[in-house]
Amino acid sequence: MRILANENFPGPAIEALRGRGHDVVWARTDIPGAQDETVLERAQAEGRLLVTLDKDFGELAFRWGLPATCGVVLFRVSLPGPEAATRRIVEVLESRTDWHGRFAVVEENRTRIRPLPAPRQRR
Repeated sequence: MRILANENFPGPAIEALRGRGHDVVWARTDIPGAQDETVLERAQAEGRLLVTLDKDFGELAFRWGLPATCGVVLFRVSLPGPEAATRRIVEVLESRTDWHGRFAVVEENRTRIRPLPAPRQRR
């Protein structure tokens, strides 16, 4: 899976995903300090699934109509330590292959998924 992890994503989860063969770019090391729009644009341009802990990406995708055909997974979980968080993140991301074109919110006991809006035509 091709993934772009937002700056706030936990490092141990990035390493675990890479260790399992996923192609993961981490905004913290590749584009530090980049605005959310820039992170989302890079994910789209490279065909990567964007994973984040930042709920602002929902605002970008839905309220502003910024197209996000890459797919966005927002993790809103509080787990008792980095090992548990890493296990949950890997488990969720590897549980399906149809993340692209969807916005998902991962909570403690459920994952909500909805389609992203179609890209808007520029005038």
